[in-house]
Amino acid sequence: MRTHRKIFCLRCLKILSVLSGLLALCYACLPKPDLLPPDLEYSRTVLDRDGHVIFLTTTSDGMLRLPATLGQIAPEMLEATLEMEDRRFFSHPGVDGRSLLRAGWGVLSGKKLGGGSTLTMQLSRLRWGLQTRSAWGKCVQMFRAIQLERHYSKKEIAAAYFTIAPYGGNVEGVRAASFRWCGKDASELTRREAASLSAIPQSPTARRPRTAGNALLAVAQARLMTRLRANHGESPNELDGEFNLVPNAIPREAPHLARRRLREDHGSLTVTTSLDLTQQHVVEQSIRDFLSRWNSKGLRNASAILLHAPTGEIRASVGSADFHNVDISGQVDGTRAPRSPGSTLKPFIYALALDAGLIQPQTLLDDAPRRFAGYNPENSDHQFLGPIAASEALRRSRNIPAIELANRLPGGGLESFLRSSGVNLPQRSLGLALAIGATEMRLEDLAKLYAELAHPAQGRLSPEACWLTLDALRCEEPAAPIGLSCKTGTSNGFRDAWACGVMGDWVICVWVGHFNGRGMPGLFAHETAAPLLWQTVTRLKLTARPSEESRPPDVVRVPVCAVSGDLAGTLCSNRRDGWFIGGVSPITTCKVHQKSGDAVVEVWPADRLEQFRNAGFPRANSRQPVDEGPHRTNTIASPPRIVSPQSALTYYIQENAPQQNRLLLEANSGPDTRQIHWFADRRYLGASAPAEPLSWEPIVGDYEVQAMDDAGRVSSTHISVRLAVGNR
Repeated sequence: MRTHRKIFCLRCLKILSVLSGLLALCYACLPKPDLLPPDLEYSRTVLDRDGHVIFLTTTSDGMLRLPATLGQIAPEMLEATLEMEDRRFFSHPGVDGRSLLRAGWGVLSGKKLGGGSTLTMQLSRLRWGLQTRSAWGKCVQMFRAIQLERHYSKKEIAAAYFTIAPYGGNVEGVRAASFRWCGKDASELTRREAASLSAIPQSPTARRPRTAGNALLAVAQARLMTRLRANHGESPNELDGEFNLVPNAIPREAPHLARRRLREDHGSLTVTTSLDLTQQHVVEQSIRDFLSRWNSKGLRNASAILLHAPTGEIRASVGSADFHNVDISGQVDGTRAPRSPGSTLKPFIYALALDAGLIQPQTLLDDAPRRFAGYNPENSDHQFLGPIAASEALRRSRNIPAIELANRLPGGGLESFLRSSGVNLPQRSLGLALAIGATEMRLEDLAKLYAELAHPAQGRLSPEACWLTLDALRCEEPAAPIGLSCKTGTSNGFRDAWACGVMGDWVICVWVGHFNGRGMPGLFAHETAAPLLWQTVTRLKLTARPSEESRPPDVVRVPVCAVSGDLAGTLCSNRRDGWFIGGVSPITTCKVHQKSGDAVVEVWPADRLEQFRNAGFPRANSRQPVDEGPHRTNTIASPPRIVSPQSALTYYIQENAPQQNRLLLEANSGPDTRQIHWFADRRYLGASAPAEPLSWEPIVGDYEVQAMDDAGRVSSTHISVRLAVGNR
């Protein structure tokens, strides 16, 4: 009897051993599935410079879903979820026998003793979309759970659950839920928030957070908090049931920049920017406050960009006053929309001229009527100030001096500089009108140009020229922040008003106007864009080192004549300090003050004397008039100055189009000149009054054009005339 029993036991052991071996073999041979659905689509995120999510998209099916790792989730969330769903998660093989027995006894006894599903089983149901109310469905669920546990670690399984668990509405995954229901990153969740979120997946529809609160969620989270407190040896707190999760706005900061970065980096789920969210909010609020004051006058839109010059990083970018406002075309990105820049390009003309040694800050420039090869520009106020210091001409945004300087710049001048800076300009040549904004430019490109003035690290502009340019642009208005250098610009037709400022390492540029191009008569930049700039800089609390501390060593202070702007000579009694770039700036000693017997007289070229007179303050009526005292103003017998045609240029004519082939001859001269006689290679062409053009119809060839005044004073220039391409 005992022998038979022993044989039976041995056989049973062998069968069990074989079965165990087969089970072990089957377990070992379980194929490795994907932990998550292979076609699972995620929301995309845009981060600020500190790694915070500032923009979150929905998937193509309208879901908010973000991949998660345990490192991205607060420990409180993992603790609360395991307490709610699976206390022995780290010890079972995917199926918890004790939980299944407890759940089964609950069904038989009619008592609610909790479910038997583990966290891995719940992941399996979500992963494969299983129906688990039937016995077969539950068996498949357990098999899938064991299969997952065979190939993945507990941390990987938990992370997958936190990626696709339902948290109410269109929210899946704890990271998306944290943004939607708590308004923060999942790594920042508190214990109460974690408990409330952990209660949602058991009944995501019924327990979805609502603005007015959700009683079912409150009861569930209170029970869970009581258990969590007990685990930590704490007493229950009646306030645990009063805590409410409410819907929060989906992160959609800096929508224009965020959407652009998502388009540019379309292959990445996470896109990082250099935005500083605090500075972004300051700039946005500044624009809102500014427009609230101007709304009654019809001004409703503005854009702004803040750059950190040493790094070139965009720290704030506001494309429009309201992204969602259809009436102002709010979804247009004003930082990228091409607009006419007005006078905001003038500082670069002066910086290039300083670098080329054409001027120093006190060099006198002519603010007088000029003609440039048929181009007859004017100042915005339709007035002329006569001879004016270069720095003052820049500060007062005079058009004629800027155009004349642009005409003298070497190496392609302003246009070449802009193209080499990456500014998107038309292929055709833009000519001298570019100096006063006759093109279109993006606010972002303009800010990058000003960053070169603030931090000239690329070698295209010298630190000395940049410092002198910014020094000339120091804001002197009482409302302007101390240390700010700024330049405004108003486009033709009052369609655009700009203001660009440099404050230490920071560059901020603003634009105000209308995206539809509607002009606002009287929309002057110094009255609109400039105050917005000043207000924004003040609120950002930007600072700059004192000007003297940032001055390059090659910028030296020298005495200059306050009258002529040149280096002060021994006869110059009225002096002032001026800045020069050592080895670059033109070193010309004042020739205006000359000795005449025992007296010192002012001797001006005839055209300059005429400019003073036309500007309303003739030198003869200065502090020491000609007829009083030893000082008097004389004129230099100078020849006419040819304005048109310009030297060394090639002019093109059309065949069989005589009316289009006329070239205007024009020269300026002194007040004693009545007529100017014109010659081409000594062939007489005719006479005209000073500053009045004479029309000439040339033929193909090379010419020496001469202008002679009544006194026989002659000036000349050389030009070429060629047949236009396509007419040969």
